[in-house]
Amino acid sequence: MMTVTILDNRPLLRHEIEQVAEVAGYLWQNGWAERNGGNITVNITPFVDDDMRQMKAIAAPVAIGLTLKHLRGFYFYCKGTGKRMRDLARWPMQNGSIIRILDDGAHYEIIADEPVKPTSELPSHLAVHNRLVEKGSPYRATVHTHPIELVAMSHNPKMLGKDVLTRLLWSMIPETKAFCPLGLGVVPYQLPGSNELAENTLRELEDYDVVLWEKHGVFAKGLDVMDAFDQIDVLSKSAHIYVAARQMGFEPEGMSDEQMAEMSRAFNLPR
Repeated sequence: MMTVTILDNRPLLRHEIEQVAEVAGYLWQNGWAERNGGNITVNITPFVDDDMRQMKAIAAPVAIGLTLKHLRGFYFYCKGTGKRMRDLARWPMQNGSIIRILDDGAHYEIIADEPVKPTSELPSHLAVHNRLVEKGSPYRATVHTHPIELVAMSHNPKMLGKDVLTRLLWSMIPETKAFCPLGLGVVPYQLPGSNELAENTLRELEDYDVVLWEKHGVFAKGLDVMDAFDQIDVLSKSAHIYVAARQMGFEPEGMSDEQMAEMSRAFNLPR
């Protein structure tokens, strides 16, 4: 007997979850998702039909720890706590779950496919989504991962000043400024999963699409999960170029301010 899943006869939702699985594979292949490291949360509300709205929960309601008034009745796909990206890439519905935010905005319930508890960092991810919905933003995805060179650079205090890394990474290759035009925000080290980390991340995401967590990883928001991944990937390439140049024994010159200003004019970039 074939197992019936929530993705059956829902091609748009299936495509969305397949994208999550694809990105999870990239994170693992790049070496950015050791063990169960990293998280993905996607607002799938636009793909929810009336039948899904009538589905009963498969586990008891869980307190979020926050009241997120803008997410009442919203639906999310979330990577499961303790689950590995390499497994999520192959079996997304066994290593993640679809949740519904209840009308009080303070609890969620799992509706499919298995009672896989979402990531312990769910409150942080949902707080970002709450702000995105409040602002009317089209962004629906958040990704947290551990890009090697970017994390390494965060161990250098001289690189953590406002927009120091943005300027450096933009200067390594023209595409970085074109495809990550807001640059890279920085959050000083905070305990992973703490309210302080969530609050500082939310603050930085007002001005940036990607935020570097000192000595930890990055957090990105995007139109969808692939968009969020692409921005991390572009920044990581620039960091890799910088590290490669240093390994060759020289400090890379980088693009000049004049060359980057020309890029901004040519591509109508915001900065």
